[in-house]
Amino acid sequence: KKSPYDHIEVGAPPIKTKTGYLLVYSHIQNYFPSPLNLDRIFGIEAVILDLNNPLKVLGRTRGPLLAPREAYELLGYVPNVIFPTGAIIKKTAGQLAGGDKLFIYYGAADMTGCVASVNLNDLIGTMLKKESSWWCFKRSYKNPIITPNKKHFWESKATFNPAAIRIRNTTHILYRAFSDDNISCIGYASTKDGINIDERLPEPIYFPREDFESKKITGGNSGCEDPRLTKIGKNIYMCYTAFDGIGPPRVAITSIKEGDFLKKKWKWTKPILITPAGLDDKDTCIFPEKIKGQYFFLHRVGNEICGDYLKSLNFEINTLKRCIRIIGPRINSWDSLKVGISAPPLKTKNGWLLLYHGVSKSHNTYRIGAVLLDLNDPAIVLSRTTDHIFEPEEPYEKAGIVNNVVFPCGMILQDGLLYIYYGGADTVIGVATIKLDVVLKALTRNIKK
Repeated sequence: KKSPYDHIEVGAPPIKTKTGYLLVYSHIQNYFPSPLNLDRIFGIEAVILDLNNPLKVLGRTRGPLLAPREAYELLGYVPNVIFPTGAIIKKTAGQLAGGDKLFIYYGAADMTGCVASVNLNDLIGTMLKKESSWWCFKRSYKNPIITPNKKHFWESKATFNPAAIRIRNTTHILYRAFSDDNISCIGYASTKDGINIDERLPEPIYFPREDFESKKITGGNSGCEDPRLTKIGKNIYMCYTAFDGIGPPRVAITSIKEGDFLKKKWKWTKPILITPAGLDDKDTCIFPEKIKGQYFFLHRVGNEICGDYLKSLNFEINTLKRCIRIIGPRINSWDSLKVGISAPPLKTKNGWLLLYHGVSKSHNTYRIGAVLLDLNDPAIVLSRTTDHIFEPEEPYEKAGIVNNVVFPCGMILQDGLLYIYYGGADTVIGVATIKLDVVLKALTRNIKK
């Protein structure tokens, strides 16, 4: 059990594999009443037991393989319940078919019988510690790579949620800095190898200038938060959350010429609000190239990731007004409360790769998942990871101003590796890497060509 309030019941009889006995079981989160009054979730999980000593656990799933999500699972004699009773492995011929599949037979809402399948090699690979490392982001041993500097008032309390952009063999990191009086501004650091910080400026490169981001309540939060960077032509655009401490946060955008940026002449344009007043709208970025002759934006409205097209980058006449729904929370999942983008998406041969953060209703933990969007119409979701691919594990991610948070705003590709730059517990900055091919392989396995 993962909590004293959880309950476990044996599901299907164990299946013998070359790795060990595979046991599919029911894991019921919050089965017993807890002080937090969390939702009860009937999930299906799996464990691998040693062939010679079945009392020894070799590995287990990190979360539910399945949780009630479809209408026939949510509604019935006993709503919101799935329970496994059988499992078989079906052999497939050759590697072209993707390997053997595990089929799980289960009851839904005590009313219907159902079946679901998963690639066996993928499943076992994520369950065993020795094999699962290839599918997980690898943290730098230098983490955290940027921490608050008590000598600088403007970044004395926290440094977190960094944007990143790679130009001329240098990764430029623009991070949110938090002062002791809770004002957010933007600091600068750079690295050539992606990990070791070569330069960090002693003064902020961007700070609140407009009334809509200036503090209205003494002691409250305000300023320029969570930047995202996109290079279009010879300009670098920065979307960020502007907050005055009173109204709902809104998205502001500013830009700077690439030449001035590289010379560290911080001649930012006057920021303009591009999201509607009175609406909780943040986590925004621009795609780096036109789609269908227009500029495509991602933004978070409420608890969903939305998209919108703008005809031009003249923000005096063009602002975000529509919510073309991209993805939203998934019931009974690690991202059941809200979702929002992480870094601006990366163009690949298979589609636009977008990392996003999700928060669960049951656990106020920020985790990271991935989606693949269509190259020609990013409003079309081709694939989405079922499980999270990065979560708080280290002390600097689990304890801070906001506990249990990993929050990337920057992602770059270097020598086949994805580097994500993220805030840990809203206090420090870390970096982690994973092979791009690994993420794309997982996202494209079931896409029909």
